[in-house]
Amino acid sequence: MFDLDRWQEIFSSIRSNVLRTVLSGFTVALGLFIFIVLFGIGTGLQNAFTQGFARDAQNLISIVTGKTTVAYKGLQSDRVVTMNNDDYDFLVNIDKKKVGSSTPRYTANLLVKYGKESGNYQINGAQPEEQIIENRKMLDGRYLTPTDLERKQNVAVIGRMVQRDLIKNGSPVGKELNINGTIFKVVGVFSDDGGDWDERHITVPITTLQQMKKGSDTVSINYIAYNDKLTPDQAIKYGDEIKEKLKARKNVAPSDENGVRVWNNAKNMEDTFAFMAVLTGIVGFIGLGTLAAGIIGISNIMVYIVKERTKEIGVRKAIGAKPRSIVALIVQESVVITVISGFVGVGLGVLALHLIGDSLEEYFIKDPSVGWGSILMAFVALIFSGLIAGFVPAYRASKIKPIEALRTE
Repeated sequence: MFDLDRWQEIFSSIRSNVLRTVLSGFTVALGLFIFIVLFGIGTGLQNAFTQGFARDAQNLISIVTGKTTVAYKGLQSDRVVTMNNDDYDFLVNIDKKKVGSSTPRYTANLLVKYGKESGNYQINGAQPEEQIIENRKMLDGRYLTPTDLERKQNVAVIGRMVQRDLIKNGSPVGKELNINGTIFKVVGVFSDDGGDWDERHITVPITTLQQMKKGSDTVSINYIAYNDKLTPDQAIKYGDEIKEKLKARKNVAPSDENGVRVWNNAKNMEDTFAFMAVLTGIVGFIGLGTLAAGIIGISNIMVYIVKERTKEIGVRKAIGAKPRSIVALIVQESVVITVISGFVGVGLGVLALHLIGDSLEEYFIKDPSVGWGSILMAFVALIFSGLIAGFVPAYRASKIKPIEALRTE
């Protein structure tokens, strides 16, 4: 390995056969380049899908009610089904172990004033865990607390766009908003990945908003983020169980799809996981195919190199060279070409992904990249393949008798 004469001989051979060396190295570099770019684009697709489902909690089940479409248990169709606080407690207690975060929400569209500014905004009465459900980030102040709910405090958390519309200067925390004639103190400002629409919401304690609406205990929608340890199949079954039991509680026919409606992100995630598994498989198959092409390419080149050097091998054996030294020389040359070409392929592949950046975001490819672990594995696989590609023909050539090698045309 550290024989200086051998290294000089290798580089002399490379310099004497530039075209042969370039062609053999090209297949390796191209294989790694295509592998890295393909896997990077596959990662970009995964990133785009992940971001698409990250606007709210990915493990979210949303429960709403509407008008019945089927007469059931002596009750007429076209009956309005409503939920209240007791229904929320019933839902979260169906199976507490499967519940991560949850909150009821009571919504109303109300006039909001601050100084000379005013506008209609969606007011959400909710519990503190709404922040987790909506995946909201605090920009200033705090979110709701259990104490706010217990004391029915007149406090509000506003979206970033509400601040921009109404409170233009300074921190809004501590400022007072007039919501439908009732004064609320701003305690925080949030941002939401859902965009401007979600950032034009105002959240207050649900107990306070229900009290404002003449002591109503109505709930517009219930959110349950199921335990993230559940598999998609388990989460889907849990959502179906919630739907079935709420229908029974509200006397809604099992076949009625409008009286009780349940949206379960697990169903979307199941489809997404299936799609991503297929996509990853396709990208992996193509990537491995390119690596295989590189391996085959360098194997063919090494067979040709050994055949071309058969007479040289015969001379070496005639003057006393051992088969082991002949094999070592050819294998070492093969590995050197593979390593140098591999570095070129990796460098070009990483550079290509860097140049692509987010320019393909409109095609649903975001931040394409490949982990260094995958690159290292592919690189090692190619080096190992280069070693095998050089060893097999070299070993065969080392077994040829000197007289037969010298007679080769």
